[in-house]
Amino acid sequence: MNIGLMYGMTLQPGQDSLEAWLAYAKMTEEMGFRSLWLPNIMSWDAMSALAAAGGVTERIELGTAVMPTYPRHPVAMAQQALSTGTITGDRFTLGIGLSHKIMIEDMMGMSYEKPAKHMKEYLEVLSPLLKREPVGHKGDLYRVHAGLDVPGSGEVPLLVAALGEIMLGHAGRLSAGTITWMTGIKTLAGHIVPKIQKSASDAGKASPRVVGGFPLVVTDDQEGARSLMSKVYRMYGALPSYRAMLDREGAAGPEDIALVGNEAELTAELGRLRDAGVTDLKVAVTPVEEGSEQRTLDFLASESTS
Repeated sequence: MNIGLMYGMTLQPGQDSLEAWLAYAKMTEEMGFRSLWLPNIMSWDAMSALAAAGGVTERIELGTAVMPTYPRHPVAMAQQALSTGTITGDRFTLGIGLSHKIMIEDMMGMSYEKPAKHMKEYLEVLSPLLKREPVGHKGDLYRVHAGLDVPGSGEVPLLVAALGEIMLGHAGRLSAGTITWMTGIKTLAGHIVPKIQKSASDAGKASPRVVGGFPLVVTDDQEGARSLMSKVYRMYGALPSYRAMLDREGAAGPEDIALVGNEAELTAELGRLRDAGVTDLKVAVTPVEEGSEQRTLDFLASESTS
């Protein structure tokens, strides 16, 4: 199981500048992590920031976690992704997702009707373009006849933030895998992994990537850590798609699926993730006390290189 870091979920003072982001990218690679992921919420454009990170790194995979689909036409998404892939030396992975009604409809004023249908058509346009193939698509939502020729670009791997059964089916058929957040180990093992694997297999595709995203901290104070995480990540427990996964897990809130404990306890949790079929771990390091961030990074780096 590959281990990577996710930036921007719990920024500490002094970490909210471009210089800090680039320094973090360099640190992530130097410590031996396999990947670095950046969300696209209401701050930097994630692909632009990752393109900048490509200039200060050489080997590490750089990915979005995730780009919302609705605000970008799939041709525009593909064009920027292929450009980012070229700039980073083919180290870029595009993670996309529907976002949430509160963001797309309530904030941006766009329709969030039939999101699964939207994603199916979006992928039918986007997937071939990321493989540098022309697309001819005539659907209810998109009518596209286009091709892209980004100089020097190779294929950009595509991951979909798929949690429900229909979305996992689309992801298995039309992408390289899924990228999750706020989804517990039991739900990954019993729901996410088997459903996307079946969809990919039925489509004659290779076994998909499953990138599981978790808040994580190494600490001896589990109670204090979970109490803090219940506050830091409270909003995710109220968003319908994540709430459905927490309910499936039997979790009251995000703090109940967070990975929290000492080194031995978290080594066991990483083993459970591997057994569940998770191919990649995406960690939002969540410090709870002085020294816990570095302790967590050191632990994860040792697991990443072991």
